[in-house]
Amino acid sequence: MSNKETGQPIVATISSARIAERNIDELIGLCKGMIADGSIVQAEADFLLHWMEANQSAAHQWPANILYSRVKEYLADGVLDETEKEELFTLLKQITGGENVADTVQSMASNLPLDTPPPDIEFENRIFCLTGTFTVGSRDNVTKLIESKGGKCVKAPTQKTDYLIIGIIGSRDWIHSTHGRKIEMAMELRDTGEVSIRIISEEHWIKFI
Repeated sequence: MSNKETGQPIVATISSARIAERNIDELIGLCKGMIADGSIVQAEADFLLHWMEANQSAAHQWPANILYSRVKEYLADGVLDETEKEELFTLLKQITGGENVADTVQSMASNLPLDTPPPDIEFENRIFCLTGTFTVGSRDNVTKLIESKGGKCVKAPTQKTDYLIIGIIGSRDWIHSTHGRKIEMAMELRDTGEVSIRIISEEHWIKFI
């Protein structure tokens, strides 16, 4: 008897699924070990990349599908810089906490001070600030996307900032997180009524890319 979708014998399909599941469990265990000391180093990122390349059966499942593309991007130049270390640590912490990105997206509107309704986004000559960890890539990658459309990115919200974009990953507990201060700054600016800064989610921003 075979699986109608794959054409493979059902026994083989079940076996492959079990292998992938075991690999995901092993990956999560590795991630927990890496963040146990509160930081990530280059050698750990290198090992993660090599492990995922050697265990392709898990590559298309959460969390390996997001983790693989992110680590590969970080190590494209052979160096894991300090910003990338911080972002990778946040991502691993998210993964080992067992929180699914899809669940995070669904809860963002009620847990974050996003503009409602979300605004249309213009890029030409607009100033953006980024916070959180993004599913589409590193902050450097997000910055390049914005700059390619005529926008500019700054490190912290100011009276001249048009948009604060909050990365999806790790956003649920923003008030206790390291990127929460940027959100608070943007809220303070917005609440004055004198600044037109808009607070938006990565999910909404992606629609305009």
